[in-house]
Amino acid sequence: MKRLKELKDKTYHLLLAGMFTCIFSGCELTSRSNKIEVTSTGDPKLEVGIKADSLKKEEISGQLDTALYRRQYQELLQNGGSPLWPAIAEYPVTGALLPYYRVIAFYGNLYSKRMGVLGALPPDEMLDSLMQEVRRWQDADSSRLVKPALHYIAVTAQRDPGKNKKYRLRMPDKEIDKVIEMAAKIDAVVFLDIQIGHSTLEEEIPMLRKYLSMPNVHLGIDPEYAMQGNYIPGRKVGTFDAKDINYASTYLGNLVRELNLPAKILVVHRFTKGMVTNAKEIKISPEVQVVMHMDGFGGRAKKLSSYQLTITKEPVQFTGFKLFYKNDTVDPSKPYVMQPDEILKLYPVPIYIQYQ
Repeated sequence: MKRLKELKDKTYHLLLAGMFTCIFSGCELTSRSNKIEVTSTGDPKLEVGIKADSLKKEEISGQLDTALYRRQYQELLQNGGSPLWPAIAEYPVTGALLPYYRVIAFYGNLYSKRMGVLGALPPDEMLDSLMQEVRRWQDADSSRLVKPALHYIAVTAQRDPGKNKKYRLRMPDKEIDKVIEMAAKIDAVVFLDIQIGHSTLEEEIPMLRKYLSMPNVHLGIDPEYAMQGNYIPGRKVGTFDAKDINYASTYLGNLVRELNLPAKILVVHRFTKGMVTNAKEIKISPEVQVVMHMDGFGGRAKKLSSYQLTITKEPVQFTGFKLFYKNDTVDPSKPYVMQPDEILKLYPVPIYIQYQ
């Protein structure tokens, strides 16, 4: 554990800068105003990246080690070749977690045992279980370090409209503070998730500013509960447009620049095409790393199909995959959630894994 901490400290302090030209194995990346444009060179083979154990040998000189960055990113594409990937992206600012870490998150709400493992177990037992998953993932893939995370639903959609008719309930600061304190015990990052109901991201995200201003707090937004018309949350799958996602990204980016923060991660939940419209118009910036996260549940075939349809075929930047301890065990031949070795075979390989 001491060796892993040393590796984390060195990796975290990589200073990432743009304005350069580099060659990926399998594609050419050319920077224009810090944007990396992708053109295929016809070689779908991608070399396997360096192992996490060798990161300690890298000399961190205050500049981006482009070879290290390329190798870490290439590992996410090692299971296939497609002209869609790598997606157009930008190199992140200082302190970015991705692609150097794989984030392993427990999801839920402290008021409910049914919304996810985060609130289903007593705090110490929950943290111990999370670290067990972290160790499993570190053993399964030594090519990158693993960062634990608590993904807390800070704004929950409701079937009751409430006094303001917004069909959403904001969690009190004292509950968010509890999650921040729990995360500190295991050096985890925190994601605050928003289910807007009939509210808007423009109304909800600024309410979390004091937390999003912390360097270890990131954001999740859930289109499933972004309701249009008169629909009640849970009765119909909601939707976000690219403009909604771009608002969230712009808000985070402004915080990063204003407060000189490390790059933020924005997780967007998705398991149907209709949950995110105009995905090609989602903007990527150096300050915000966007994870399109497949969070559907069910048997393996259904989950893999959803991943290919909504994630692989509509690239944004990084990818995520959700595992349900209860709802993913419907296959009688495999009555357990998908294992790390199965998920590591996906294309692209998810960099963010969430357990509910």
